[in-house]
Amino acid sequence: MKQYKVAVIGGTGMVGQRFVTLMENHPWFRLTAIAASARSAGKTYEEAVSHRWAMATPIPEEAKGIVVMDAEADAEKIAGMVDFVFCAVDMKKEEIRALEEKYAKLECPVVSNNSANRWTEDVPMVVPEINADHIRIIEEQRKRLGTKRGFIAVKSNCSLQSYVPALTPLLKYGMDRALVCTYQAISGAGKTFERWPEMVDNCIPYIGGEEEKSEREPMKLWAKIEDGKFVLADGPAITAQCFRVACSDGHMAAVFMKFKDGCRPSMEQIKADWAAFSGRAQELNLPSAPKQFLHYFEEPDRPQTRLDRMLENGMAVSVGRLRPDTQYDYKFVCLSHNTLRGAAGGGVLLAELLCAEGYI
Repeated sequence: MKQYKVAVIGGTGMVGQRFVTLMENHPWFRLTAIAASARSAGKTYEEAVSHRWAMATPIPEEAKGIVVMDAEADAEKIAGMVDFVFCAVDMKKEEIRALEEKYAKLECPVVSNNSANRWTEDVPMVVPEINADHIRIIEEQRKRLGTKRGFIAVKSNCSLQSYVPALTPLLKYGMDRALVCTYQAISGAGKTFERWPEMVDNCIPYIGGEEEKSEREPMKLWAKIEDGKFVLADGPAITAQCFRVACSDGHMAAVFMKFKDGCRPSMEQIKADWAAFSGRAQELNLPSAPKQFLHYFEEPDRPQTRLDRMLENGMAVSVGRLRPDTQYDYKFVCLSHNTLRGAAGGGVLLAELLCAEGYI
């Protein structure tokens, strides 16, 4: 596989920092440029982030001396330096849409962690194990943008990465509805306990916009493409509540699911389906793909955030406590690492898919 030159746009924020760490020793990708807001431009990356570095590992040596560029003013220069960009900026949605389209029209593919383009009609929102085939919509997007290489591809919301993978292989049985409660780490808000002391010993029963994303975005992940357009899935119906909890990393979900009359699989069949579930990422043996996508724990107290969030380098999903429910058919618990599988790691895996399939 060729070596791809990569830029991280929004590299000083928490997800941007995670992207930077994931480029260290990546077998396909080489960090070539970092961009952020005008106030960070002109500084070395070490100078720009040293006072707010949020990762557990040190700033990668290869990144320290890179001079941060202006994400907007230097877009044309950046696009000419790299094969594609990761985008993880903190801006208003309309500004993000404009910025990402600007890079795409400069013939620079954009792999975005942002939500701004998730509902753009011809932008694929991809979890490579679930809907890798959605990347073919890129051809329609290129027609609209008037580009040969440039496009935008996005990953889904971080909290979906815990429960949607576990629901996906069970859709074939005729799932009618699901209730989901997510318990989301503070890094999902770009925070650490040092920066957000109010979260110590606390739980906040509200995350702006999160419940709507949790209920709507799965319908695009499960969509079909017909005549060059997405046809959203019409179910199962999902209702969600989302909580911010006092964990540094790791989004957990409690899931209740109901199947249509006469369609309920056995617990043994569900576990077998989870164990067998894999996707295009595993077929292609992509560098960041977990060998086993879903891991089921038989222990009654697993998965646990501290014990299991780093499973397979934080790219696997942990599942446990499958049991019958008195009002739904079954309930279970699942866990994913929100800044790895749920954010930057998921973006890197998507970029690997796009490279392997010839879109980059």
